[in-house]
Amino acid sequence: MSREQRHSTSIRVRYCECDPMGVAHHSVYPIWFEIGRTEMLRAAGGDYRELEARGVFLAVAKLDVRYRRPARYDDLLELTTVLEDVGHVKLEHRYELRGSGALLATGRSTLACLDRAGAVQPLPPELVAQCGGAARA
Repeated sequence: MSREQRHSTSIRVRYCECDPMGVAHHSVYPIWFEIGRTEMLRAAGGDYRELEARGVFLAVAKLDVRYRRPARYDDLLELTTVLEDVGHVKLEHRYELRGSGALLATGRSTLACLDRAGAVQPLPPELVAQCGGAARA
């Protein structure tokens, strides 16, 4: 990829995402990461719905989350999503989630490009262009 691409998204912790003590449940962090990826693609002019209508699916093949401090109900968080690598059939992202300036969590994901049958397929050229560069082999 020719250059690293970054995008920031604000997220408010909702009541339904918390345990009885008001702490955000660990299972919502991957959902927030998905919001970050979706908004990054939208900001670059892309559209997941349109990709899927054409038979292009981006499936999570690998996901890693490191929890550092808890997010709590009604906190306003800042999620930074970084597109680190564009391969022939995959995208790799990393994430930093902050609240009140403190680092709450970090993560990484690998998305594989699949067709309707679930078979691996090359990333479409227009998606590679929206990701900021040429796919590496």
